[in-house]
Amino acid sequence: MLLAAALLASLGSVTACQSEFAGLRLIIATGSSDGVYYQVGSRLATAWANSLDIARPTVLETAGSLENIQRLQAGTADIAFGSADAITDANAGPRKLRALARIYDDYIQIVVRADLPITRLADLAGRKVSVGPIGSQTQLVANRILHTANVNVAPVDENLNDSIIDMSHGRIDAFVWSGGIPTQSLANLDRSVPVRLLDLSKDSGVLTAMLQNYPVYSQAVVPAGTYGQGSPQVTTLAVPNVLLVTDQMPDDVAEALVRGLFEAAGQLAVVNTAALAIDVHTAIFTEPVPLHPGAEAYYRSAKV
Repeated sequence: MLLAAALLASLGSVTACQSEFAGLRLIIATGSSDGVYYQVGSRLATAWANSLDIARPTVLETAGSLENIQRLQAGTADIAFGSADAITDANAGPRKLRALARIYDDYIQIVVRADLPITRLADLAGRKVSVGPIGSQTQLVANRILHTANVNVAPVDENLNDSIIDMSHGRIDAFVWSGGIPTQSLANLDRSVPVRLLDLSKDSGVLTAMLQNYPVYSQAVVPAGTYGQGSPQVTTLAVPNVLLVTDQMPDDVAEALVRGLFEAAGQLAVVNTAALAIDVHTAIFTEPVPLHPGAEAYYRSAKV
């Protein structure tokens, strides 16, 4: 694992004038370059480099939560953003998942062309719908919703960037996106191609079934005006996001990362307002992943 290798390489070379974590190299698995994971992760990498006095962590663009978790368990990433619904067994494999903090919630955003007669999930039947790339949490939740609604679409496995391009050219009718709000690229899309979000309260049976079958989700509201003054309030699902590591991370590194996270909270909110939800009092609720012992030490010191 890169983390362990770097720490071993630094032993014996640290002097009083060097960083406590000299030689530490970190890799952060995020998501699509237009998504909140990547935006927040990039700014967080810079903040950690400054607060820990280390080389700036490498920020990986990935398919999302499922790939990120696989990378953690394979040892090809040290830190990852992950949604709670993508985590099946935190203790599977030789590297056990551990959490640094709950950060903010993802909102399930089903984006449709405003010029098409699509107002309910049933109206997606037979249409070309991007359900997110293979290995993404977006595809996981999209498939769950469509299965629950008993709606068959012509699925397209695309990331957010490609979905936006294809919708702007009329090649797809809708796409599913799971991310923080606002996602700026969605706001930019609406300026060229009028779009809207499906309101799941119009499919109340589906909404109720999703909440019952998958307790990790909660009912949530995308506020009016999130994507421009004309966008209405819509009801959807939300899922918590967790900043993940493994039990291989040393306790002092984990504690320092959590401290750096909260010291940088204001900077992260500048990048995307979703980061305004990062709060030390809610950060400890990381189910289904236990807190890393180093994170626990930080929260104890902060008297949470």
